[in-house]
Amino acid sequence: MSTEKRVLFLPFMRIASGHHQVANALLAMLKQIQCSTQCEKVDILSYSYGNLESVISEIYLAWIKYLPHSYHWLYVRSSVQTNRKEKQNTLYGTFFLPFFKKMLREKQPDILFCTHALPSNIANRLKQKGNCHAIIVNAYTDFFINRVWGLSEVDFHFVPSQMVKDELLRKGVSQDKIFVTGILVHPAFRQGRAPLIQRKKQIKMLVSGGNLGINMVDHLFKYNGDKLHFYILCGKNNALYQKLKNENHSHITPISYISSPQKMSLLYDQVDAVLTKPGGVTISECLHKKKPIFVYHVLPGQEKINEQQLLKLGLIMPINLDDNQFEEQIINYFNDQQAQKNYLSHVEKYLASLKQPPLSLLF
Repeated sequence: MSTEKRVLFLPFMRIASGHHQVANALLAMLKQIQCSTQCEKVDILSYSYGNLESVISEIYLAWIKYLPHSYHWLYVRSSVQTNRKEKQNTLYGTFFLPFFKKMLREKQPDILFCTHALPSNIANRLKQKGNCHAIIVNAYTDFFINRVWGLSEVDFHFVPSQMVKDELLRKGVSQDKIFVTGILVHPAFRQGRAPLIQRKKQIKMLVSGGNLGINMVDHLFKYNGDKLHFYILCGKNNALYQKLKNENHSHITPISYISSPQKMSLLYDQVDAVLTKPGGVTISECLHKKKPIFVYHVLPGQEKINEQQLLKLGLIMPINLDDNQFEEQIINYFNDQQAQKNYLSHVEKYLASLKQPPLSLLF
């Protein structure tokens, strides 16, 4: 009889980001295989610095919003571009290493699921020095891997695509440690149906902009046609939700925050396509639901690189809301059966390349 495993899920910051969603997806999958586990999610930033986390999160979000170009420049320089010596960032050790050691002593985990690069980096370094004995799993949340992620001592890599697997192989990671799972989503989303190819009187577009609500709604206000209807996910942005409700646009239906994956999956089933940013988890949900994905806005840093990777895979269609012809682009897609077949073939090929994460190997 196997003993109960202590499992830690390690996102970063409390913002309800893809790091938390992937952790939640893994937790749901563990429940499905009915293994004996004691699970806990730990944000190392909050664990280390308590309430200071909320201040850091606000600064981070404001930086992306008001100084996007500087954020993108620094992100690419610090996390993507390859330095000749690949030096580890000593700041991670300075600010988080003592707290990470304390967490390991306190919680005695058997398995670490890292859904953010920073805890992966620290766990990898500690394991190199013999100070971490847990199984380390990297569950990636973007369609690329930045160089902060730990690699050498990581036991399993759940990667988003064959392209990323090939990159890890070039970096010397053993093939038997890499599994092309896609970016993990809750099991509720793994029930996609191929969209019907037919002309529609009105196309239902689900508009997603992340859990805090989108910042491009003004462009949709100006739309004066009757062939598109926008169902706007407002996330936790209650002010946006109330504004849309009060203005009562005939072509806009606001939707408040949805926490249930099952309800979100049903919502995907009710729409024809998704208008979104290239966030890793949202894109993966759409792919599993086999919904056409139109990308209208790209945040600096991770999303910009995601966009580049997704375009290579043929999984998204960029659209410019500043262009008054965006309606025409969407309608033309739904009137063109060959375009739909071509797009769906890319999605089917991608989904066919994915395997279920081998969680049973961990227990």
